[in-house]
Amino acid sequence: MSLSAEEKKRFLKALEEDQEFRLAVAGLLGLGEVLAELKKLREDFSNYVKKSERRWRRNEKRWEEANKRFSRLDEMLGAVAESRHSRYVWEDLRGDKDGGAVVRRVRNAKVVNVDVGLLVETDRRVYVVEVKVKPEIEDVGALLAKSEVVRGALGREAVPILTATWIGDDVEKYARGKRVLIYS
Repeated sequence: MSLSAEEKKRFLKALEEDQEFRLAVAGLLGLGEVLAELKKLREDFSNYVKKSERRWRRNEKRWEEANKRFSRLDEMLGAVAESRHSRYVWEDLRGDKDGGAVVRRVRNAKVVNVDVGLLVETDRRVYVVEVKVKPEIEDVGALLAKSEVVRGALGREAVPILTATWIGDDVEKYARGKRVLIYS
């Protein structure tokens, strides 16, 4: 059965103007079921989002805990590496007779509120040792600044020494160019 052009116009006009007729046609077309399904899908999606947010919050807490453990491990490994490298540098400097007689040796020294990883003072000069696991170029600049502070405070030649587990070629080249001794 097909509608004439006039009947189609009347049908569309009735859909536009007559709400009761429009709802009856929608019901016959099954739009109520479609809307109910869309509503259920929206509810399901909202529930999924809420569960996902709770899961993310739990995971964020776990990640924070893991990061705390890793930072502690990082600190402990850094402390072990610093201790070991300080000892090696100390042994080398102690055996170097050209450097003069050792007056004092201090790990984690403070000179004019500047932290120095290892300070070895001889009767001729002061060795300012910076110990890093993997130094960056900025660490070389910091070491040079520390050496200047120590030189000014102690009135002796300050020799900057950088020691590390891994020293990249670019950092080593930069440090040597600035007359920093490298122990690796």
